[in-house]
Amino acid sequence: MNPLAARVMSTVAGQLGNPHGLLGKGTALMLNRANRFLIDEAVAGAAPVTGETVADVGFGGGVGLSLLLDRVGPTGTVQGVEISVDMLKRAKTNFATAIGAGRLQVLDGSLTELPFAKASVDAAITVNTIYFVPELDRVCAEFARVLSPRGRVAIGIGDPDGMAKMPFTQFGFRLRPVAEVVAALEAAGLVVEDRVVQHKPIPGHILIARPKN
Repeated sequence: MNPLAARVMSTVAGQLGNPHGLLGKGTALMLNRANRFLIDEAVAGAAPVTGETVADVGFGGGVGLSLLLDRVGPTGTVQGVEISVDMLKRAKTNFATAIGAGRLQVLDGSLTELPFAKASVDAAITVNTIYFVPELDRVCAEFARVLSPRGRVAIGIGDPDGMAKMPFTQFGFRLRPVAEVVAALEAAGLVVEDRVVQHKPIPGHILIARPKN
């Protein structure tokens, strides 16, 4: 890869991990489109129902927030967590009505420091986020901490072999084998189901994790 192409791919990877600035606005729209199939499957896997407290961690463009709000209805609560200041501002504007009604909160936070009390979340999703976090064991421990006894988290990831073929994943991505992610979740005390999602050009995995009974 020549230096110019490498610079472009590095910029793309940086925006995917933390959308910001003028490019971040376009990235948000792209994330909503490109990630939609995995977000849909993650929401289905987490299976939120009316009245529950649910979360989208690393919500990016915000399409997951819309889907979760529809699922939990007027008596439920959605918590959106983001590290990107610009995506937080965007969500506060786009979801002002839901926020004003107390149905949605958007919070500054990360996968390794979830801004939730112990056993307070009934269902959570996070899609195409764990590539950017070195401490996978801490991520899994945080989800185990915040899930209610009947809670579930659906983690959406692209198939690592397919992801490795994308040029931007050479820059700052940690493409872990699916088995490694499953093992980390199990080590945190969770039971895991791996659902394969057929999709072109890259299939995905939805890892649905629940506390052990």
